[in-house]
Amino acid sequence: MLAIGLMSGTSLDGIDAALIETDGEGLVRPIAFRSEPYSDAARKQLQETTQLALTYEKPRLSPEIGAATEMLTRRHLILIHQLMASAGKDVKEVDVIGFHGQTVAHRPDRGWTWQIGDGGMMAAALGVPVVHELRYADVAAGGQGAPLLPVYHRALLAGAELPVAVLNLGGVGNITFVGKDGTLVAFDTGPANGLVDDWMAQETGKEFDGGGAFAATGTIDKAVLAVMLDNPWFDLAPPKSLDRADFTIQPARGLGAADGAATLTAFTAATVALALDHLPERPTRLIVAGGGRHNATMMAMLSDACEIPVEPIEALGRNGDATEAEGFAYMAVRSLKGLPISFPGTTGVPEPMTGGRLSRP
Repeated sequence: MLAIGLMSGTSLDGIDAALIETDGEGLVRPIAFRSEPYSDAARKQLQETTQLALTYEKPRLSPEIGAATEMLTRRHLILIHQLMASAGKDVKEVDVIGFHGQTVAHRPDRGWTWQIGDGGMMAAALGVPVVHELRYADVAAGGQGAPLLPVYHRALLAGAELPVAVLNLGGVGNITFVGKDGTLVAFDTGPANGLVDDWMAQETGKEFDGGGAFAATGTIDKAVLAVMLDNPWFDLAPPKSLDRADFTIQPARGLGAADGAATLTAFTAATVALALDHLPERPTRLIVAGGGRHNATMMAMLSDACEIPVEPIEALGRNGDATEAEGFAYMAVRSLKGLPISFPGTTGVPEPMTGGRLSRP
């Protein structure tokens, strides 16, 4: 099938769109990829929407949420047309779209997760079936609803010498372990780029630490790092997942700007090292996807903390910027076929299960 995948992550940097050909199993052929950053106004609107959503006891519509949902959906529609133009294809050729939407609150402990985005509006506008609300069924069945891409990571590792772990560094980090027999274990590791981005915005006015250059000029405060790591969440056995707002930069307050950036970057690396202790066995290598792989300082700290080879996902011949969007295209095809997208070892559901809501034109 020809499938489009759409991803807007918790880092709120923008929207990714990928076009792939896949059977939802072993075949994955990337065709095109486009990314569009959010404007300052759109990012502010989504930040405010997230803050509002976190005050609710459960998801509900409000004028503010409705406005953000429409804005988000329209921006995705524009990017889809740009993606198809770059691929030289007509959108009517597409079999299905996997629309992740924007996570505004993730509360599996309360039995819900919330990604805004109007799949019905998208299907009607494009004349293409859209699979959305991909996390909802998993959470309703008692799962964490995250991470959802481990089965896609396993497909990407076909032919690789196992066991291998794939680490995705977005706003929140998550890890996928693929054992020698294909066994999947996955869970969130902790904040990835999220805290560093928040720190940079408040201390320097920049959206992120490009390449980790700013953190490289600072000194890690080991006392602050120890306090941040002294959190019972890291001792919890997987499956487990996080909301973007579950950790804050508050413990680093009072540090110099560069020292704070260095300490928060080191915190991300240390949480991944702790995560490795929850895996069935030590992976032979750590493959890194997501925006964090562009942070040379973070990658170096990961290598030191984990003491295994750390490589960007390009080592597998893949585009690390496109991985999540491609993954949701792959998941949409699996959903259409009724194939499982979450598993006991990845989200904690009782048995492998499919998911996603299908909106037809």
